[in-house]
Amino acid sequence: MTLIPSGADRTADFVVIDVETACSRVSSICQVGIVGFRDGRELFAWETLLDPCDDFHPMNSRIHGIGAHHVAGQPTFAQVHATIDRHLSGAVTVAHSMFDKGALAAACRMHDCAAIDTVWLDSVRVAKRAWPDLPNHKLGSLARYLGVAHRHHDALSDARAAGWVLVRAIEHTGLSLADWMAPAPPAGRAPRAAAAGPLLGERVVIVGEPRDGPLAQAVAAAGGVVRSAVGSTTTLVVIGGDPRFAAWRRTDPQVRKAEQAVAAGQRIAIVDARALDRLRDPARLTSEG
Repeated sequence: MTLIPSGADRTADFVVIDVETACSRVSSICQVGIVGFRDGRELFAWETLLDPCDDFHPMNSRIHGIGAHHVAGQPTFAQVHATIDRHLSGAVTVAHSMFDKGALAAACRMHDCAAIDTVWLDSVRVAKRAWPDLPNHKLGSLARYLGVAHRHHDALSDARAAGWVLVRAIEHTGLSLADWMAPAPPAGRAPRAAAAGPLLGERVVIVGEPRDGPLAQAVAAAGGVVRSAVGSTTTLVVIGGDPRFAAWRRTDPQVRKAEQAVAAGQRIAIVDARALDRLRDPARLTSEG
């Protein structure tokens, strides 16, 4: 078991939980990992193996590598319930899919423990909204896409990776944690490009804002065609969003892809969008990229 400083979780913006189970019964939690984040950084981490008070199924053990001999002498869920409750109760709790929410509720019922009062946020939903064009939104795929170190089906590593998915989504879209907690608006489409304007003919990828956001609207109004990902026809990549995250966005996968294309001979301007009026002068944009 890994311990954390008393009270550290109370200063977290959000906490992330992941659990592994011993068998098909979701109450059979055999490992739990919790990570807290504040201001886009990891604040604390806590993990433990648990005696699930249940059988281990070979298939589950093959997935996460945990067997009955690993949990001999480890605490039960009931014995760590107070610690889990201290980290999650009253907090925003993130999990990659709602499996962990269901497993936690089932374990509370099985062990006759009080339900944990927390507000849940599904990082799968976050990822689908932040990066709608990815082929899938599995945690392993997202970790590779975002360059996050990850060991799948290890509870602490999974929790940490899911936390970074949310951090990167906040940075990538400019949406705050409160925005992500609000009901998602209908999926937006990229605005239609105007028939004329100074960006007519430009194929533009926006980094740091949604493809239906204000920056995309400005690009389309100037005649630019907004695309979701860098491709062979891309001519312009505009880095928007909160200026505090501009340096990190320079490492965004779409920016890296554009830089690789430029190195291979494709003409793509990569520019900062701090001032929307710069979008009205494509020649200036190209010279500044």
